Amino acid sequence: MRTEVAGHGGVRLGLRVEGAEDGRPIVFVHGWAQSAACWAAQLADPALTERFRLVAVDLRGHGTSDVPESGYDDPRVWADDLAAVLDFAGPGAIVVAWSYGGLVVTDHLRVHGTARLGGLVLVGAITEIGRDRPGGRVGPLMREHMRAMLSDDPDIAVPALTAFSRGMTAEPLPGARTQALLGASLSVPPSVRSALFRRDVGSEDVLAGIDKPVLVAHGTADRVIEPSAAEHALGKIPGAVGRWFVDGGHAPFAESADEFDAVLRQFAEES
Repeated sequence: MRTEVAGHGGVRLGLRVEGAEDGRPIVFVHGWAQSAACWAAQLADPALTERFRLVAVDLRGHGTSDVPESGYDDPRVWADDLAAVLDFAGPGAIVVAWSYGGLVVTDHLRVHGTARLGGLVLVGAITEIGRDRPGGRVGPLMREHMRAMLSDDPDIAVPALTAFSRGMTAEPLPGARTQALLGASLSVPPSVRSALFRRDVGSEDVLAGIDKPVLVAHGTADRVIEPSAAEHALGKIPGAVGRWFVDGGHAPFAESADEFDAVLRQFAEES
């Protein structure tokens, strides 16, 4: 089912909802220049849909959501957007945040605290952004293509985004799935792709204040976000548990979907 909620300032946020209507909610937050479609394997997994209510959001400026001109550098905006999604999903939600989605979650925690969350899964995630922020260290693939991916010239941006989509996983995904990742990136306007990086935010105090169960999942061969970003989160969040996907890349939920879903299911059942 597709529906929508109103985020900060009334911005329309597209949602995809699957699974048991009365199940515990799991909310999925995608990364930079992606969409709710990246969670396709999870939204179609009977082991998850039979037990849980799955809600995947398109962040503002992405997918089916509105594309406002401003607000992408404001933690309050992201905090309120996620609050609207969590209010829709229901109490005690497990939030699964991938890549830039981890920063959106820390924005929410900074402004609204942990009351709406039942637990948190950080997947290849950043929790900070800005020069020399240890929770936001990007890997060689991101560094190599960053400037080109932000260009409004398609002759520059499209080859860079193509290489980035292919390199997101340790092993190549089937061609159609790689094209889906690329399509999601191309659907995000260059102005939005750039605006998401015009921030400088530290989160050590936020991480230290998390009082809900946290799982930090990261591929040891992630070339987009350095594994050290996961180590930083593990070192700051009280009681956080790490789950390393050995030789895995930036998107374990796509390249190792069965294994990832089993880990997620266990975490959601035990949290």
